[in-house]
Amino acid sequence: MFTLEFLVNAISSGSLYALLALGLVIIYGILKMVNFAYGELIMFGGYVMYLVGSITGLPWIFVALAAVLGAMIISYLTELVAFRQVRAKSLTALLITSFAVSTLLQNAALLIISPRAKAIILPPIFSTSVTLFGATIPMRNIVTITVSIAMLVGLTLLFRYTILGIALRAAADNFRMTRMLGVPANLVISSAFVLSGLIAGVCSLFWIGRTASVTPTIGLGPLIIAFIATVIGGMRSLVGAAVGGFAYGLIFSLIGVLLPQGLLDYREAFMFLIVLLILVFRPEGLVRTKHAEERIG
Repeated sequence: MFTLEFLVNAISSGSLYALLALGLVIIYGILKMVNFAYGELIMFGGYVMYLVGSITGLPWIFVALAAVLGAMIISYLTELVAFRQVRAKSLTALLITSFAVSTLLQNAALLIISPRAKAIILPPIFSTSVTLFGATIPMRNIVTITVSIAMLVGLTLLFRYTILGIALRAAADNFRMTRMLGVPANLVISSAFVLSGLIAGVCSLFWIGRTASVTPTIGLGPLIIAFIATVIGGMRSLVGAAVGGFAYGLIFSLIGVLLPQGLLDYREAFMFLIVLLILVFRPEGLVRTKHAEERIG
């Protein structure tokens, strides 16, 4: 049951979900708002891959870099144009703005490109497999694990040892005090959105690499997973977000193995049931942090 293929698949999914959750919780830590437009950053990265790959014919590594850069730019622009204008208002205004940005980006993709799925040109590494200890492992899972772990390590070093990372952590703990100490509010918030866009862009490579296609609504799936993972691990903790992502990947993989064949179509329902049970016994998430309700204004 718990074969090497199962372990690699669970770790691959969990590492990707951990990245997704981190991109969401970085914004929540400062604004105390769930950015419901986060999934559209992944969608945008997918359409950049489609357009750049089909029009320019550049090597895929440059297409991937363009997708990540595009997600970073659009994330920054949403903060500059939309969220910055209402962040001094109520939390409700921020949430409505995030829904509006999400809907706007979806409809822009529908009108400008197409409501139909567009095929993405991917390198052979996404469709080949290797044999390890008698087990057949898709190369994309190995690449996903490698890149995700490298990203997690890089983000850990960024938050611990750089001025920007320390400022972001301080702002998440106590934004008012951080601002009183002379840290520019706009710089911290914009940096958080750019970093969230960077993570979303990297995640788009592997999320879209599963199906080799992109649609205007493809961002809903990763958004839901990121949200559930942060709830499982803890909304107020970067470590909790990563732990929640790995926990989600492991639980979802276990459900797929343990459920009878006839119930596999309902595994998302079973996943939500398990999440509810976790919240009943651990409402603050798997990783406990100090309680903080401050929101910037």
